[in-house]
Amino acid sequence: MDLSTALHRSGGVARSAALSETGVRRADIERALRTGAVIRPRRGWLALAEADPELIGAARYSVVLSCVTQARRLGLWVLEEPLRHVAARTPTSRAEAEGCVIHWGAPTVPRAPWTLEDPLENLLGYAAACLSYEAARAVWESALNKRLITLDRLRSLPYRGRARRLAFETSPFSDSGLETLVLSRLRWLRVRVIPQAWVHGHRVDFLIGERLILQIDGRDHVGRRRTSDNRHDSSLALNGYYVIRVGYEQVVDDWPAVQHEVMTAIAQGRHLVRRTCASGGVRSSG
Repeated sequence: MDLSTALHRSGGVARSAALSETGVRRADIERALRTGAVIRPRRGWLALAEADPELIGAARYSVVLSCVTQARRLGLWVLEEPLRHVAARTPTSRAEAEGCVIHWGAPTVPRAPWTLEDPLENLLGYAAACLSYEAARAVWESALNKRLITLDRLRSLPYRGRARRLAFETSPFSDSGLETLVLSRLRWLRVRVIPQAWVHGHRVDFLIGERLILQIDGRDHVGRRRTSDNRHDSSLALNGYYVIRVGYEQVVDDWPAVQHEVMTAIAQGRHLVRRTCASGGVRSSG
């Protein structure tokens, strides 16, 4: 097998020994190094010059991409994190990845000594210990929602502490991490909160009580999707529902204002069915 093909099959970065096992000749490696088509991040490793910089960095510093960094790479929902998160290959290794958060704990699932990306089970365990409860729960529920793992699998693993708690409290029903954050923050209300409720032919993010609806817009909520949701909001209002719609920045950066709006709506009885009295007045049930 030629060097370029072998490296592409390994994600652009591979151990020199593994390449030799596939039949790559040493002369081809030396030629590629001279031309700059291939680089040597660290002794024993080779990479295509255009390979993923995060994988090259992991090989260079002998660490494993993990926690929120690997969660992002898998397409999971994560809050913004300016630093890369990596795991030391072993609890006693001397990882020195510059500008990174390094996790030293033993992995939940044993990893091969040459791997550069942590398995999902491990990154979830590190996230549980590293992040706040609600931020970690958002990552866990994103993995469940994308069907990358099952609840049975999570609950069968030897997690401890917060990770063990998350294994028994998470669910696959939140469509985004924002919904996970919101549900966690509304659980204290003495009002029924139903996520992903089906109302008038559409799913809504949260049905609070009988008539109060809270909709959460992600950062990509534009164009036809916004037009469709606005039309649905109008339909809900015409059918007696009260709709509150908030965006990413409001949930993440200004939650007290969102909470105040929800609490005000509940105080005004917006979550209750409003029935007409015999005298012609209007009263709320409950």
